[in-house]
Amino acid sequence: MTSDTKSPGSARPGGRTARNTAAVLRATLDELGEHGYGALTVERVAARSGVHKATVYRRWGGVDGLLSAALEWSTTHEWEPARTGDLRADLVDLAETVVRGFTDAPERDVSAASVAAAFASPEVAAALRVFMADRHARAAVVVTDAIERGEVPEDTDVHEVVRAAVAPVYYRLFVSREPVTESDVRRAAGLAADAAARGAFRNAATPSRPA
Repeated sequence: MTSDTKSPGSARPGGRTARNTAAVLRATLDELGEHGYGALTVERVAARSGVHKATVYRRWGGVDGLLSAALEWSTTHEWEPARTGDLRADLVDLAETVVRGFTDAPERDVSAASVAAAFASPEVAAALRVFMADRHARAAVVVTDAIERGEVPEDTDVHEVVRAAVAPVYYRLFVSREPVTESDVRRAAGLAADAAARGAFRNAATPSRPA
């Protein structure tokens, strides 16, 4: 095991520090998915990553620091939504992506455990908000596309449209604990697309035009 203790930004890209950082953060997510937040330990992460636990403690402080860093690190991974040329179809794809993220192995275990950890740790909750904000910002491009095509008003709040499309999915996954069917996904996405087309998500600061 290595005992490299430099800060993440102090080494050249692709150097030993970068490799160690990626190994530790990947190990953190793997351990989280396999054992859950309650059983996540620095010792497990160190053993799995091959980085000395003293280094892990110095760099990340503990479990919450590790998980927060791992979630923020995940925002650097490439992901783009489907852009089909139709808002309804794009929102269906976004909602289906959410469902797969919380129901398909092995990603489901990491996703669910991350949400559970956010309820237990304010630090992890803050990191999860950063991750979700990144995903919402990337997803919102499909609404921007719809604005450019004239499908929805130009002053539409793109982020609220995305939230409206996926919120019913999250409700079923985490509140009512119901299975999410294809019909559920299409209904949620369709309602969001229709509401956006009618101007339901126009920015509040923009005055409405006379009918």
